[in-house]
Amino acid sequence: MRICVVYDCLFPHTVGGAQRWYRNLAERLAARGHEVTYLTLRQWPEGENAGVPGVDVRAVGPRMELYAEGRRRTLPPLVFGLGVLWHLLWRGGRYDVVHTGSMPYFSLLACAALRPVRRYRLFVDWIEVWTRPYWREYGGAVVGEIGWRIQRLGARTHHRAFAFARLHADRLKELGHSGEVTVLNGLYAGNGASGNAGVRSPVVVFAGRHIPEKDVPSLVPAVALARERIPELRAEIYGDGPDHDEVVALLAQHGLDGAATAPGFVASETVQEAIGRAMCFVLPSRREGYGLVVVEAAAAGTPTVVVAHPDNAAVELVDDGENGIVVGSPDPEDLAAAIVRVHEEGDALRQSTRDWYARNAGRLAIETSVERVAAAYEE
Repeated sequence: MRICVVYDCLFPHTVGGAQRWYRNLAERLAARGHEVTYLTLRQWPEGENAGVPGVDVRAVGPRMELYAEGRRRTLPPLVFGLGVLWHLLWRGGRYDVVHTGSMPYFSLLACAALRPVRRYRLFVDWIEVWTRPYWREYGGAVVGEIGWRIQRLGARTHHRAFAFARLHADRLKELGHSGEVTVLNGLYAGNGASGNAGVRSPVVVFAGRHIPEKDVPSLVPAVALARERIPELRAEIYGDGPDHDEVVALLAQHGLDGAATAPGFVASETVQEAIGRAMCFVLPSRREGYGLVVVEAAAAGTPTVVVAHPDNAAVELVDDGENGIVVGSPDPEDLAAAIVRVHEEGDALRQSTRDWYARNAGRLAIETSVERVAAAYEE
């Protein structure tokens, strides 16, 4: 089967859960014997290979800065959408399947516009579906309203839809999508349980972009409060972004020099090693499309603290008191109480986290999702 995967980013040149999914999907489809083309914006030096074995990676737009102050810029999605439109106009007839992310929406609209002409089957991943109020918060009254309307237009195009959380599958139907929505639970590409099964270090870990939605600064005063009950507690806060300077300033303000570090982006192996020896992973985010790090932590026997926010799909991956703690808000007091609770439950919570992962490993594995996607292509 000839398959075209469409996404404006490519792992590891840009890092994120969606980037990992499309890289893994393309590689695994190619390994199954399919002919796979990957359309993206250029993120690697001119003249070098993109480095995806067995996949024909094609840049349909130049290297561009995708973010400004933690927000997606408007120009790159427009450029990418035009590049996808041009490519499918000339080569779309050779594909049996086009599989695209919903965001950025201009590429989805390009794929949908040419589907009746080029006669490929269209599959769309709705990793996130934003509410109208959130669009207005994110982009302002005018830009936010335009963004929400474009999202709704994309939802109503003719395609087979995938989502990675029930939250976003339900929102997609509310936007007017008339077709079937398949929820894919598996994005974890690891080899199964790992990490130290014994006593952990008294350290909490965070890893991710330091953007407003992640609410990373709230973790610093939370650690300071938790240290009143757990004096030996430390924190390792990985990642970078527009909130990083505030995080560093808060570490000094709360007297956490020597008890907490914020080294920026590091190798994924370093993050995995930190999660494997941590007491818990804390994810103060108010918005997540899936929450892959929750699964990665559970595979290492490390419980996760998550926030029960209406836009946070990661909550679907945590059973409170079993593989982590669900708190009502990212307020430092709530986060600190959850950290203390993890510490007090100790080995019992780590064992139940390992048990939770063992029961759910099959549905959470990326191979399970790839299998369901490949089966949908054949239908």
